[in-house]
Amino acid sequence: MKLWYNSPAEGWEKALPIGNGRLGGMVKSGINKDHLQINEDSVWYGGPRDRNNPDTNKYLDKIRNYILDGKVKKAEKIMQTAMTGLPENQRHYEPFLDLEITTGHQKEKIENYKRELDLKKAAARASYSLEDTRYIREYFVSAVDQIMVIRFSSEGSKNLNLQVRLRRLGRGEQYSHYIDRVIKNENQDMIILKGGSGSQGRESGINFYGGLKVKTMGGNQKIIGDNFQVRNAEAVIFFITGATDFYHNDPRSVLEYQLNAAYKKTYSELQKDHINEYKQYFERVSLNIESEDYSHLPTDKRRQRFEEGHDDDQSLITLYFNFGRYLLISCSRPGTQAANLQGIWNDRWLPPWDSKYTININLEMNYWPAEVCNLSELHQPLFALIKKMHKNGQKTADIMYNADGFCAHHNTDIWGDTAPQGSYLPASYWPMGAAWLCTHYWEHYAYTQNEDFLKEIFPVMKDACKFFFDYLIEDEQGRLVTCPSVSPENTYILKDGKQSAICAGPAVDAQIIRFLMKKTIKMSEIINNQDKNNQDKEKEFIAKAEEICRSLPKPGIGQCGQLKEWRNDYEEAEPGHRHISHLWALHPGDQISPEKNPKLAEAAEKSLRRRLEHGGGHTGWSRAWIINFWARLYKPQKAYQNIIELLKTSTLDNLFDNHPPFQIDGNFGSAAGIAEMLLQSHQNCLHLLPALPDKWSAGSVKGLCARGGFEVDIYWEDSRLKKAVIRSKVEKSCKIKYKENRVKINMEQGDEYVLDCNLK
Repeated sequence: MKLWYNSPAEGWEKALPIGNGRLGGMVKSGINKDHLQINEDSVWYGGPRDRNNPDTNKYLDKIRNYILDGKVKKAEKIMQTAMTGLPENQRHYEPFLDLEITTGHQKEKIENYKRELDLKKAAARASYSLEDTRYIREYFVSAVDQIMVIRFSSEGSKNLNLQVRLRRLGRGEQYSHYIDRVIKNENQDMIILKGGSGSQGRESGINFYGGLKVKTMGGNQKIIGDNFQVRNAEAVIFFITGATDFYHNDPRSVLEYQLNAAYKKTYSELQKDHINEYKQYFERVSLNIESEDYSHLPTDKRRQRFEEGHDDDQSLITLYFNFGRYLLISCSRPGTQAANLQGIWNDRWLPPWDSKYTININLEMNYWPAEVCNLSELHQPLFALIKKMHKNGQKTADIMYNADGFCAHHNTDIWGDTAPQGSYLPASYWPMGAAWLCTHYWEHYAYTQNEDFLKEIFPVMKDACKFFFDYLIEDEQGRLVTCPSVSPENTYILKDGKQSAICAGPAVDAQIIRFLMKKTIKMSEIINNQDKNNQDKEKEFIAKAEEICRSLPKPGIGQCGQLKEWRNDYEEAEPGHRHISHLWALHPGDQISPEKNPKLAEAAEKSLRRRLEHGGGHTGWSRAWIINFWARLYKPQKAYQNIIELLKTSTLDNLFDNHPPFQIDGNFGSAAGIAEMLLQSHQNCLHLLPALPDKWSAGSVKGLCARGGFEVDIYWEDSRLKKAVIRSKVEKSCKIKYKENRVKINMEQGDEYVLDCNLK
């Protein structure tokens, strides 16, 4: 349950992440200077804008005709002007603050250095000896008190002499950015920074306050300029928080209240309250894979052993799984913003891909573990973002496509922007982002069986469907297809040797639309089961949705036996491409499975093998998706091999996913993939140990959740099920599968059934 290291972090990507959903920090634990980089999840550049391009609708028919006539290059030229957002780019995420604590200690003189991240306590710690004194540092971010707490202490003859400064730094910069004012209190124990994200003097955007309050035990403290000086203290506690006008009308008052309230509590009270609140999430699930114990080695050395070809340290996989759960708890809580491309942890003024929400897989992947790993409440920030997008997406559908309902493209930001991001042909003009995101509404219901939630979100689901009532067009075979669209970020080769991405009816679009419409029809049936009037009102909508499902292109098999990615069986420009969107129906969808349609499952497997043979899985998140695919195909050794490859080639020493650069979706996708290897529930039954690899011959997992409202514990020995415990959260029948055994149990809410390897 601990990541640990015997040297300070050299560079940001080796630091250890802490967070409470809203406020996050990267802990380096340097010797002479400890630099803590801090983020607040609403510190984004600029404000909301209407970027919808009204010229899209004027040229839409022309673009479509060119595509259907095979003149895609002509369509591309128009699209990059008539369909690009105005302006082209959405808003981006920014760093918040930097805390610098100078100790005066020399690295060469210290001994027994250790830094660690305790996943059970959601706390980082560092310690080292200098002469006869042991110096200890502790760091955590409390969701209870909305405060980052840092405690420096010493045990021995020497006390602490520190210089402390709260700043706002850019990478490589040596001066503060965009701080309008430094405010010091009369008690000489608090500094507040007032500033804004983006440029000074702007008329719109997000304004913030960041505050540091200091409490010393023994010794004394004073403020000189914007620096705290601490002299001869036995211990020092630093309280840090931030508040923005995105959340609050009076952010300064909120910040001062939080700082002062935390200051009044003892360190033990702060720590206890933090741990008790956090463990309510973390302790719901536990995974144990019996393995030789390598916890005596630093985590970076354990990971590097995988690079060297050793895979006997299965407990590192357990640690990696738990780290994924820890990260989601630390960067997505009810009332916070959704986890972005870096979760909440970012130190760059212009981050990779703006640290936004990429919704052609990455944001969705962030939330794959939420339900199965018993963290259902942590899905709420995503649902809140979709609601923002709903309003904006109605305008986008109307202005750009003269369509009803709502839509979004392949990116969004904190404001829920739904217009196309950028002008990159393989990605920007994909109209499926809102549809994919709305499938998460269904998944939340499938796991929780919360019908009140269904009633709340049904209008949004219905609007996502209604967009396609207007957007779909007939192709030459009379099928209904999206046009224009892309198979996210992939390109194909035309007969003349040129490359393109723009197309009509890529496979992934039909798969998502079919899933969306079928689940929305099901929602309507559930909600209106007892209401004849509402049933009549929805008849027209349901009839139209059912007609569309019948008219969408069905999954096809190409000339190489693979699942077709496009309507036409094009040659791929990059056969090993990182996106594998045409297998969406296998995962996260439920339309393809080895039992339901073995020929399509075989074609999906051939597609997957083809990707890997040509170098696929070279990004962390793509490798994570591949783990889930192999699990759904019941290929345990393949799933396991890709976990190993992920640890070898796409994982940093602090266990962050490496795209490269760092991108958090691979952490979340692989945690979901490990759960998928142990429990599946997408085919209307609880499938126990569907993809258990040989290396995991004995172990247990407790607290995983399954669709239908069930919680499951599984124990296994000698690669065989020993015992399963099924708990029901609702009154419902439960189908269970293990190997060739099947059983159906009628369960009342609160029932618990214990089954053996024969499901008896």
